[in-house]
Amino acid sequence: MSRVPTALLALRLSIFLVMLMWTLDKFVNPKHAAAVYEHYYGIAAPSAAAMRSLGAIELTLLIGFVLGYRKRLTYGAVLALHAVSTFSSYAAYLNPWESSHLLFFAAWPMLAGCFALYLLRDHDIRLTL
Repeated sequence: MSRVPTALLALRLSIFLVMLMWTLDKFVNPKHAAAVYEHYYGIAAPSAAAMRSLGAIELTLLIGFVLGYRKRLTYGAVLALHAVSTFSSYAAYLNPWESSHLLFFAAWPMLAGCFALYLLRDHDIRLTL
């Protein structure tokens, strides 16, 4: 029995957990989420309603992702979202010992995990639709 499907399930669930927390932030603390958008993405702080709408869209995507539904689409979208998040934080990588910037480096292995899961999506068969 191959261990690959089990490893991919663990990867999918852990990526889901991280992305879910960032998505829930848009509902629980929309001001914080808006500040992140303004600081890292250069988007004027979206309203709480806009953050909740984005959160609803992300939550729908993440439910499809964790269920393994339409993998090319959902895994690809999660990869793209995390890539944008990782690359938009470039200033933190240039000065890693300032504030809590070292924590930003955790985004890189997660990005690699998203990429690996996308590439191996046809082998991710445990607990998928």
